[in-house]
Amino acid sequence: MVSIKDIAKQAGVSISTVSYALNGSPKVTDETTARILAIAKALNYVPNAAARSLKTRETKIIGVFLTDFSGAFYGDLLQGTKEILTQKGYDLIVCSGKQSHRMLPERMIDGAIILDETFGSEELLSYADRGHKLVVLDRELLHPNINQVLLDNKAGAMLAAEYLIEQGHRTLYVVTGPSGSYDSKQRLQAVTQAVERTAGVKLTVIEGDFNKSAGERAAARIMAENNGDLVSASVFCFNDEMAIGMFNYLAGNHPNIRIGEQIHIVGFDNMELASYTQPRLSTIDYSKRKWGALAAEQLIKLISGDSVENERIYVTLIKGNSVSTAK
Repeated sequence: MVSIKDIAKQAGVSISTVSYALNGSPKVTDETTARILAIAKALNYVPNAAARSLKTRETKIIGVFLTDFSGAFYGDLLQGTKEILTQKGYDLIVCSGKQSHRMLPERMIDGAIILDETFGSEELLSYADRGHKLVVLDRELLHPNINQVLLDNKAGAMLAAEYLIEQGHRTLYVVTGPSGSYDSKQRLQAVTQAVERTAGVKLTVIEGDFNKSAGERAAARIMAENNGDLVSASVFCFNDEMAIGMFNYLAGNHPNIRIGEQIHIVGFDNMELASYTQPRLSTIDYSKRKWGALAAEQLIKLISGDSVENERIYVTLIKGNSVSTAK
């Protein structure tokens, strides 16, 4: 790889002169700068980003760490993040997997937005102790170098559970996310509280994983437990993907079962596909783009040394036609 030392040797100047010229410094005459740039171009010189970041202590790159990229959830979140970072002069890199964690201690990025359960909380706190700036979307951590931008999971889950209970449903299933998910744990706590406040409600918890296949499996189990003959069961799926998986299974295997009459389903996320289901899926709505944008704004403030407060993304209930009054 060509270095500035090679350029300096061919140009007959010092390494510092080459550095000044490449960075547009007025310390070098226009004539010398032009000659150095021409030599750099002829040698196919490419700046060493790692060396530059060590000197400037910034890369102008932000990392977003996700557990995985499956499903339709992440597009709007990342779009909102990218829009703000672009405005602020930062590039975005999206990462997944334990090997990518080293980008923080090796300072390949200036800060990170975390929605990734493969990070342990102690690991994140150790990075924060070393001065790394972080915004977490999936846990509660108290540290001056960490900001929280959390979805109001409990409020959303409470809205869904209370809606089903208010419609007279007393047989309630929930399909959770994976066991390590912060969002899933928060939602289950809220549903449990709502059920405990109402006499006569039977709650059955089915573990899912936020994918359509989990919704299909949950629907198969519910139908098996009721011998394929539902009178009035209600299901709160902890995301829309699992709810749509449930729709798909019932349409393909039990076309006589009418959603919104014999089985009542609520989702969470209000993904675009939810508006096209028949009947329209009842779900919990919030702005994923705003969530990503706010996370980016908070991280830039942290990096700039500005004061920040923890933020919360608020939710609302969309009453579709997949829920009606219990018979």
